[in-house]
Amino acid sequence: MGSIAASAPTRSEYPVTTFDTSNRPAATTVAARSAKPYAIGQASWYGKDFDGKPTASGEPYDMYELTAAHRTLPLGSWVKVTNLRNRRWILVRINDRGPVPLERIIDLSYSAARILRMSGRGIAKVQLDLVRAPEQTSDMAMLTPPR
Repeated sequence: MGSIAASAPTRSEYPVTTFDTSNRPAATTVAARSAKPYAIGQASWYGKDFDGKPTASGEPYDMYELTAAHRTLPLGSWVKVTNLRNRRWILVRINDRGPVPLERIIDLSYSAARILRMSGRGIAKVQLDLVRAPEQTSDMAMLTPPR
């Protein structure tokens, strides 16, 4: 899946929301905090040209969910993605394979890219950290952007 920065939706009714996690338990990183990140490299995003089409997991791609494509991580894995330019981060679930350009390490959904404030540029240098899946329904609600 390639970056589709040129096809960004114009629907202004989808505001970017930063989640306040100060009163909620943080996602637990799989590796110790002092350990090296899983990967550092370029991220891209894909949008409306793929919306509704099947992903590698079999579920339809929803550009407004917090999901991503990765070449090797198991489908269903959770990853903390940090934009190294502005330090904003988001948790995404791997549900697809990609990105197609070999110089990129992850392809994010449109919503994840907006939250990271990378949608205008199309690509960003990011850090990936493996995290455990959220365990409670309330944690899942925290990770779902408003529509």
